[in-house]
Amino acid sequence: MNGFPWSAFALNLAWSAAAALAVMLATFAVAVRVGLHRIVDIAWGLGFTAVAVVTFAVSAGEGDPVRRLLVTVLTAVWGLRLAVHIARRGRGHGEDPRYERMLAKAPGSRNAYALRMVYLLQGALVWLVSLPVQAAQYLPGRPSVLNYAAGTALWAVGIGFEAVGDAQLARFRADSANRGRIMDRGLWSWTRHPNYFGDFCVWWGLFLLTCDYPAAAAVSVVAPLVMSLLLTRGSGKRLLERHMADRPGYAEYRARTSGFLPRPPRPE
Repeated sequence: MNGFPWSAFALNLAWSAAAALAVMLATFAVAVRVGLHRIVDIAWGLGFTAVAVVTFAVSAGEGDPVRRLLVTVLTAVWGLRLAVHIARRGRGHGEDPRYERMLAKAPGSRNAYALRMVYLLQGALVWLVSLPVQAAQYLPGRPSVLNYAAGTALWAVGIGFEAVGDAQLARFRADSANRGRIMDRGLWSWTRHPNYFGDFCVWWGLFLLTCDYPAAAAVSVVAPLVMSLLLTRGSGKRLLERHMADRPGYAEYRARTSGFLPRPPRPE
């Protein structure tokens, strides 16, 4: 790929790994102090934001300024919105049951086990999934109109699904009349996971901004693929549905509502 600064990009990979690690270690220190490892979920969005900002600083003079700024802003808006949402949602709650179950199996120190199996693992995933954010900032030349429009539009669809879906769910849960009921309104009637579908769109949208350069796209495509697997087969959809399986009305909701890609609900 002519003009791509491979050596500078390789150095950036080290800087971005340090940024992701710093966010996770700082979060771990706070979690140990307050006794709640659930706050690592807040660090997920913050980690991507840190990687984008550090890459923007380190890539100065290397890539196209417009693309660098665009990718940084899109990533930071997504990451900060997610972090704020998770912080608000978890306010006043105790430990997340997922982490309680995991740490109950810890062979030795619960905190040391959490550091290895949660914080460092999530830091590595942040670094890997953010590859399009990093590579895009080193690409010479402005993105083509097609890639620019398609990537930004897909990102906008994704963050829209996340923000609207989260707001709809928050309003539903705030109404005491809905206690024990399944949320099946708004976007949640079109897909059981509007927030996960939104993440899917965000990361494929950011990946499209690297597609002017086939070599950069080849290096980066692992990121949205990994994110897609996490959302559909890993810690996202699969685990949540296993947790919800025994809830009254969930089997009926599952039968009429798409599991991921939005579509009109099936008639009952």
